[in-house]
Amino acid sequence: MMDITITGKIEKKGFGFGVWALVTPEGTTYELKEIPEILRQDIDRVKIKGKIREDILTISMIGPVLEIESFKII
Repeated sequence: MMDITITGKIEKKGFGFGVWALVTPEGTTYELKEIPEILRQDIDRVKIKGKIREDILTISMIGPVLEIESFKII
């Protein structure tokens, strides 16, 4: 697992129930794992520290899975 700190916006992606994602200004998308309730909404700017989980695959396949350790809404 790789530690990373990323700034971007939170959006809901996919079909049906969808998944919450962090989208960077460069357009990279990360699927968020174990997202706190407060982040389950569209947010224009947030900084998230977490781990890239290369050992997890999901059916949404929108990007790497990011397990949140801490965050700050900017």
